[in-house]
Amino acid sequence: MTDERLRCSWCCDGGIVQKYHDTEWGVPLRDDQKQFEFLMMEVMQCGLNWTMMLRKRDIFRVCFDNFAYEKIAHYTEADIERILAVPGMIRSRRKITAVINNARRFVDILAGYHSFWAYLRSFSQAGMILYRGHETGAIPARTELSDRISTDLRKRGFKFLGSVTVYAHLQACGVVNDHVESCFRYRELIAAAGDQAVGREDNG
Repeated sequence: MTDERLRCSWCCDGGIVQKYHDTEWGVPLRDDQKQFEFLMMEVMQCGLNWTMMLRKRDIFRVCFDNFAYEKIAHYTEADIERILAVPGMIRSRRKITAVINNARRFVDILAGYHSFWAYLRSFSQAGMILYRGHETGAIPARTELSDRISTDLRKRGFKFLGSVTVYAHLQACGVVNDHVESCFRYRELIAAAGDQAVGREDNG
């Protein structure tokens, strides 16, 4: 049976990207291990494309102990060499070492905020942000919010997390709802937010 629901135009491949859009993209994410997975997939994606990241996701999970950040924080040079040797892995030592570094910094944030979701929420009172104009497709690559979070993450020692990358993460983990208004997920996610405050802001 053909699925004729309206979606964001970027996801309509009928395959792995559409499934990601329909089930994960924009869902408020309170699980720290999933937060770290999404964040580090953004790190691995730098200079590449998201479809490749989704296709290599199982390889990433094997390489990085299913993104168990506490384990990754203790990786050594031997682990870097092991990861580089995995068939199909992106062979970028800089990105792999960035993931390990970021795991250590991630643990530091959890020590102060108890969850990465709480850390992100500390920059905005809204549990989900709806930018006026975004729902029609006028979506920027970065916003004032992603600028502030990126600046703070870099001060804390995170790597490969510039404002554009951080904004992509905010979209993915549900801090910002950037589904177009005609997409069936747009209102589903607003309804699912429940008692979490939904904030509508004039611009990014």
